[in-house]
Amino acid sequence: MMGRRTFLLAAAAVVVPPITAAQPTERIRRVAWLSAFPSADLREPHKTLKAELEKLGWVGGRNVEVLEPRSSEGRSDRLPELAADIVRAAPDVIVVQSAPATRALMKATTTIPVVMMGVGDPVSYGIVKSYTTPGGNVTGASYLVNESTLKTLELLKELAPKLASVANFVNPTNEASGPGLAHLRASAQRLGIRVDAVEVRTPADFDAAFASITSLGSESILLWPEALVRSQRARIGRFAGEHRLPMAVVGAPTLLDAGGLLTYGPSSTQYPVLVARYVDRILRGAAPGGLPIEQPTKFELGLSLVSARALGLDVPASVLSRADEVVR
Repeated sequence: MMGRRTFLLAAAAVVVPPITAAQPTERIRRVAWLSAFPSADLREPHKTLKAELEKLGWVGGRNVEVLEPRSSEGRSDRLPELAADIVRAAPDVIVVQSAPATRALMKATTTIPVVMMGVGDPVSYGIVKSYTTPGGNVTGASYLVNESTLKTLELLKELAPKLASVANFVNPTNEASGPGLAHLRASAQRLGIRVDAVEVRTPADFDAAFASITSLGSESILLWPEALVRSQRARIGRFAGEHRLPMAVVGAPTLLDAGGLLTYGPSSTQYPVLVARYVDRILRGAAPGGLPIEQPTKFELGLSLVSARALGLDVPASVLSRADEVVR
């Protein structure tokens, strides 16, 4: 028969849990971000991307870390160094904006997956092989830049029917500028509009560009989604206002902050959603080269009645009724 002391020792052996090794924690995946666009323009999409990833099960601090965007602030010459820094940190995925930034990453790595957030026309730029099978380590969403630019120009002509010329800032350090200018000129010719191309490579070039616009007698300004140009939109807007030049911006209505007459382009809110899906699939094992390039599906028109009144322009009811956002 078991004694009391023996019984207590046996019971203790049962209730004392064994010493075990610590349970392994889930590895935190890192998502880096390289952009040529201004840092101020990246805050909202960065915040939204994190929120979208969380919906897909990627929670900050638990299994993912979305790093702060690295921006060249419109300077293409800074992109190779920034790309090299990001690649050295060996993130799991890199989100990228602009064709020059994408090209810099392609030169820096052929293995880390790269997800484009609205890069103009990646097939014509030679960034990917095709929209259905991009190949390599780059995939993501395009911008439909040529289609958006044409529509913006058509709207500008609709608001200012007598318009005969438009100034366009061209950055030769951006490989997309050449094809974009050729397409713009072809489109403008059909509308009876002359395109005055003024060259800019750095922020310091804009004063000379403004002088060229004045000497050429340009009657309006069109800004396309180029990082250097976008970074200087406030300066351009002030110049346009001072010289009573209608300014149209290829982009979302938020860009009416520069004082333009109208904006048209893909909705900016759709891109973090698209990119989050790519990042999710890649982190779960999908190869980027097999993920088709997505096209934007939602486009927005922004109008400023304040600018229209200052320019003495009447906004047709047919245009006003189509606007997604109106500054009154």
